[in-house]
Amino acid sequence: MKVKGKHYRSVWMKNSSVFLIEQNLLPFDFKIYEAKNYLDTCRAIKTMMVRGSMAIGAAAGFAMAQAFSEVSECDFSQFIEEAKRDIELTRPTAQNLFHAVNYVYAAAKKSKNPRETAKLTAQKFADEDASACRKIGEYGNTLIKDNCNIETHCNAGWLACVDYGSALSPIYVAHQNGKKVFVYVDETRPRNQGAKLTAWELKNEEIPHLILPDNAGAYLMSQGKVDMMIVGADRIAQNGDVANKIGTLEKAVVAKEFGVPFYVTATIPTFDLNCNSGNDIPIEERSEEEVLYQSGRSIKGNLEKILVCSPGSKAINPAFDITPSKYITGFITEKGIIKPDASAIKNLFS
Repeated sequence: MKVKGKHYRSVWMKNSSVFLIEQNLLPFDFKIYEAKNYLDTCRAIKTMMVRGSMAIGAAAGFAMAQAFSEVSECDFSQFIEEAKRDIELTRPTAQNLFHAVNYVYAAAKKSKNPRETAKLTAQKFADEDASACRKIGEYGNTLIKDNCNIETHCNAGWLACVDYGSALSPIYVAHQNGKKVFVYVDETRPRNQGAKLTAWELKNEEIPHLILPDNAGAYLMSQGKVDMMIVGADRIAQNGDVANKIGTLEKAVVAKEFGVPFYVTATIPTFDLNCNSGNDIPIEERSEEEVLYQSGRSIKGNLEKILVCSPGSKAINPAFDITPSKYITGFITEKGIIKPDASAIKNLFS
């Protein structure tokens, strides 16, 4: 996608550094962060400079490649195993992270030139992610009619992937094909990825949209103002249960109640056949500060972090929830649109 006329991916590698868009500063400032070693990239993932399951996966793959470039011959095995663990501990829920790390690790370990192989494999993973997201857009576009009103949750645009996006990719393709689309953007508290990131993306693409308070979706659906919901996914179990940003479950339940089609977009690496159901997916618990404090630009133009809750009160902050497959209309993947059941998911890997 383009920012001020220049094409960017959300994350990329050049020489031994990983470059990524510093998403914690958006939408107020657009800056590129340079991670000079694998631990820098780990910090970028952990602190959500880079976020979104597919962008996390690409960053993790690049981090694994960095580790192979940094290791010395004398402690090769120990260093690589420790680096692999460090990367995998950054975010526990996103399946793409583990897939990318193991993909790069396995290729490099059996290569006679592990450093070069790791880098090439990480780049291949990122390129394949971008291509898959483009295909998701093409398949998803077939579901979108002219004058369609779509609700989204969190940010599953190009910032959350390497390029194109997952949930936003069909919207972009529909818009490029001349269809009139309108997007209701869930603000997605506590980090407000919808209000900050999705809205920023849609504004850049000149797609009409409104930011929606998280608790207003049910009302709009009850009024017939939402034609469909499209969301992303961080991990999908083999029975079709989906882990996605907290708040996805309640939107899916409401969509089912009011007959609103609820689609989940995901690339193949997001599916985890080792998880029988959503009960097997680990849910990341993040700092209560994300709930108690909010960051933004003041009237004077300064970026500030302020307390927005009762002083002294504590908070709970699960980053994801599990949406059972019964609430999902279908999965939009790079191989097509499938039903949310074990048989269809298994066929993706055949």
